[in-house]
Amino acid sequence: MKIKAIESHVCHARMRNWIFVKVITDQDGLYGWGEATLEWHTRAVVSAIEDISQLLIGQDPTRIEHLWQMMYRQHFWHGNGIVRGTAISGIDIALWDILGKFLGVPCHKLWGGPVRDHVRLYSHLGGGKMEDFYQTSPADAARFADLARRAVEDGFTAFKTMAVPETMPLEGMRPIRYAEKCVAAMRDAVGDDIDIMVDCHARPSPRMGLLFAKALEPYNLYWFEEPCWPESIDGIAEVQRAVKTPIATGERMISQHGFRELLEKRAASVLQPDITHCGGLSEARRIAAMAEAYRMALAPHNPQGPVSTAASLELGFATPSYIICESVHQDVPWRQDVVSEGFTVEPRGRIVRPSQRPGLGIEINEAIVREHPFQQEVLQRSFYSDGSVGDW
Repeated sequence: MKIKAIESHVCHARMRNWIFVKVITDQDGLYGWGEATLEWHTRAVVSAIEDISQLLIGQDPTRIEHLWQMMYRQHFWHGNGIVRGTAISGIDIALWDILGKFLGVPCHKLWGGPVRDHVRLYSHLGGGKMEDFYQTSPADAARFADLARRAVEDGFTAFKTMAVPETMPLEGMRPIRYAEKCVAAMRDAVGDDIDIMVDCHARPSPRMGLLFAKALEPYNLYWFEEPCWPESIDGIAEVQRAVKTPIATGERMISQHGFRELLEKRAASVLQPDITHCGGLSEARRIAAMAEAYRMALAPHNPQGPVSTAASLELGFATPSYIICESVHQDVPWRQDVVSEGFTVEPRGRIVRPSQRPGLGIEINEAIVREHPFQQEVLQRSFYSDGSVGDW
């Protein structure tokens, strides 16, 4: 059996273009699906997939580790950049889908079988428009409370929101009080039995991230995410040591090498590799093994399309340190038209039972994908009050 072709199928889904990767073999009807979605870099990723595919045409698709090493180490430049790392990820995920189909078993059985009966999902509530931040009126806090209540009504027992506004490297108490009011409103709305996560999106400086973390500590967050730039491992570690709240980070880190320093410095309690960026399922499993050695939790970043979700769940069923999976279920109304999924979601509690279908257990409807061709993503520009560039 040999790889005959590698295709990219782009599907516009509101704020991002899903990039589905199809690896086709010369065995009749045997192919695998992966995903390599990277917002605002769609053209670059599709081109990188085409470049890397030249290494793999004619190769045995079941030699997944061998092919991963080729993709990462050949062509001189290692695959530790976001564009190439994402391209590798999409192809790698598809190769695991092929192997599962070839052997007739779900991917999680390729990795030792299920270690749990279900995986819990959490919802991402967002945080509203950027221009709405700093609106510290009771009505604004009520908006967050309403989002929280709706998530619970939808069956979720955990949700994440971006209640921390953009800030310059140092500001006064106004943004901190804003975050406090919003989180307090959410906690009052849903009580102590619901897990709340707050995502900073790595906007604050290490000092501002620490001030936010201290202010929100009384609300017993499930985790506090990306309190500062991922490049500032020492800053993240300082925040983690200063509060009891678990710190989560990792969505922008590529390959196991990106996580090594984070683990060595015990800078976080929750690792969040993105399977579509970090190097695919092969590299995510290595990161998970490192997390297990350090007794850290794993909760993959997963705001992309349905192949990313299926891959994240398959990893979760076979990974002891895995605790919860990010869920996107209302990004576009036709999401379920694009994919047929083998796993089942129980509405109460939003827990997922494992798929018994082979591979990732999904099928992509290419006709529906073609109905939503590539569109330029809405450009996100963020500036501070003085006109200087901020982080989105």
